[in-house]
Amino acid sequence: MAQISHVLKAIQILFLFSVASFQWPPLYCYVLFAFGQFLNFRVYQLLGEAGTYYGVRFGKNIPWVTEFPFGYIKDPQYVGSILSLLACLCWIPLQFVLPWILGYVFMMILESVEDPATRAKPRS
Repeated sequence: MAQISHVLKAIQILFLFSVASFQWPPLYCYVLFAFGQFLNFRVYQLLGEAGTYYGVRFGKNIPWVTEFPFGYIKDPQYVGSILSLLACLCWIPLQFVLPWILGYVFMMILESVEDPATRAKPRS
């Protein structure tokens, strides 16, 4: 699953280059992007590949983590991705970034009301 996610992310980035305008952005763009990527890196570091890429939905046992950023930020991976996308507004028009951000917000809402641990198991 992780390999598919990496390929799709690379395709997204390639398409964004076609609409990007490259100029020197303000400092806050660098700060937003760096902090967003730090959050994503930290989530991956703590949860590993299976925890980051919905391993729990495929029956993997993912330990509960309370270390930073989990004890301080709800949905740190989505927040990190949204911060990185907000930083990209310095280069990429809003109409290309906004649907991506709304997708992350939708997933945050969906995952807050759905608990995969209590889902009914399919019958065999």
